Amino acid sequence: MSGILWTVLGIGLFVVGLLFSIWFHELGHFMWARRFGMRVPQFMVGFGPTLWSRQRGETEHGIKAIPLGGYIRIVGMIPPARQLDGAADGQQRTYGRLRRMIEEVRGAALDDIQPGDEDRVFYRKPWWQRVIVMSAGPVHNLILASLFFTVILVGFGIPQGTSLTINTVSECVLPAGSPVQDCTTPIDGDGLACAAGDNGCDLPPASPAAQAGLRAGDRITAVDGEAVSQWEQVQDLIRVSAGDTRRFTVDRDGQSEELSVTPLPNLVYLDAEDAEAGKPTEVGFVGVSPVVPRVQQSITEVPAAIGGYITRAGEALINLPERIPSVFGAAFLGDERGQNDPIGVVGVSRLSGEYFALPEPFVEKIIFFLLLLASVNMVLFLFNLVPIYPLDGGHVAGALYEKARSVWARIRNKPDPGPFDIARLMPIAYVVAAFFVLLSGMLLIADIVNPITLN
Repeated sequence: MSGILWTVLGIGLFVVGLLFSIWFHELGHFMWARRFGMRVPQFMVGFGPTLWSRQRGETEHGIKAIPLGGYIRIVGMIPPARQLDGAADGQQRTYGRLRRMIEEVRGAALDDIQPGDEDRVFYRKPWWQRVIVMSAGPVHNLILASLFFTVILVGFGIPQGTSLTINTVSECVLPAGSPVQDCTTPIDGDGLACAAGDNGCDLPPASPAAQAGLRAGDRITAVDGEAVSQWEQVQDLIRVSAGDTRRFTVDRDGQSEELSVTPLPNLVYLDAEDAEAGKPTEVGFVGVSPVVPRVQQSITEVPAAIGGYITRAGEALINLPERIPSVFGAAFLGDERGQNDPIGVVGVSRLSGEYFALPEPFVEKIIFFLLLLASVNMVLFLFNLVPIYPLDGGHVAGALYEKARSVWARIRNKPDPGPFDIARLMPIAYVVAAFFVLLSGMLLIADIVNPITLN
């Protein structure tokens, strides 16, 4: 299969996996809402124009054009004004545009209520049922993430150590970020496909490994006559040898051969543990990767591993605001894109396609795909539980606040204040929604003009 077809397959699989993750998230809300007797008129995957829909019972199921999320519409998410807080009118006043905004949202929500829905509306259900319904979506993402991580850890295993045997040899050298993923398509100086014969248009140059004649299955035994016992030794020698010729001794089918290899200079990013993480540095590049043994893990080790993934994903979410200036610079100012910067759906899709086009064993492609989906679902789990309206966590926080307020009123022998008016948070919801729209747009631009790549 050609590199372009592998790229399309990688992107397509990720899009399908993302849509399934969104559907499974909404299924969590839907199942529990129906279980508690709430009426759900719509179950949609995606936003924007409807591409396909079908009525099943009292619910319209469908797919929309923009696969950046989904929703189910539950009747009665916002209570009517007359039942708010059990307070006097003077305590409920809002003015001008703010009041009109709140009442418009309330009116739209109440329009869904039909005769017979009185006991099926969201706001009339006990607080604990509302918490379960709104938490079920993120919990479904956690279930998916845990399942994918378990398959990787227990089924495939994790890399432990390296060998001196070459696993893959890159046939050519492609510029970082080049949309071309094969060695048979002519490219220009920017890595873009061009017509053969045009000025500056040529096939990608062969990699140093391919030029030297290195092959998958060769076992490196020495470099410049010095015996090596670990892949890290070979890697370190390559990194410091950009432009210098090295003599590689390899064992090939039981025969010792000596090959001359001249690493090319290449810009890479320093390791995340380094104090200068995210900054590019020049190192030598040959175009080989080692065989990495995978060791299957015990099922008893999975909970601790998943706990570690949750911690790291949470740290990344907390650090998101401080990375926004870097993304802005990469999108609009031509700054270098940091490898630790946030990445959008387009960027992740691109990484999936890029990895599938690499000369890696198919099983490694599947593991990478599962790892991407596990990471996406882990982020969806944590992100949706942030206690900000209109996220799921905002609804959960509202229900918990309502219960705490009710308990406090009972302790003081006061009347129950009644349902919490979530509509009052609509101004915050619009600000939050605007922020996420702007962030998504900025990530989209950065992922197109200055993408994060595997190089």
